[in-house]
Amino acid sequence: MRARLILASRSEARRWLLRRLGIPFEAVDPGEVEEAVGEPREIALENARRKALKVAETLGEGLVIGADTLIIHNGRIIGKSRSGEEVVETLRLLNASSHRVLTGLAVVDASSQRLEQGVEETIVHMRRLSDEEISLYASIGESIGRAGGYAIQGLGALLVERIEGCFYNVVGLPLRLLDELLRRFNVSLLELAAGYREL
Repeated sequence: MRARLILASRSEARRWLLRRLGIPFEAVDPGEVEEAVGEPREIALENARRKALKVAETLGEGLVIGADTLIIHNGRIIGKSRSGEEVVETLRLLNASSHRVLTGLAVVDASSQRLEQGVEETIVHMRRLSDEEISLYASIGESIGRAGGYAIQGLGALLVERIEGCFYNVVGLPLRLLDELLRRFNVSLLELAAGYREL
């Protein structure tokens, strides 16, 4: 039987990425999940676990994927930009500097509650932006609701000088790490995309 993948996320970017790759999956909004506190890596992992476990509790079978992405700049976690004004404020903060992108991933087998997890880290270097460029990008609106105030898979790519690490981590779903975790359940993203059955 083909593996049943369930993405425990309301993120359009994560859903878009899996659809674009031809990965068969279902998406379930985990709803409001209490945010973890602590060090950034543990926060990302714990939030991912909570999302995956909350959805897994409602299912009898399937591999549930939880993810949580954090932006860290000078030791401070940068939240989601809720308005154009917040996008401008965030991009001014990140302008001409580097920041860390951490994504915690958790995969839970709904039938056994077995959990596999990991964290991916990418360094993003933003180029020097003028106030006009920041205002123009904010006016487009693609980054509303996104951590860091930009969408690297869209026009936000024009703001980035370079990255160190996984590009898809910055989108919000590090594919290499996800494949590594799924392989621990004998599931391959490559084979799922190609239409094969489980290994």
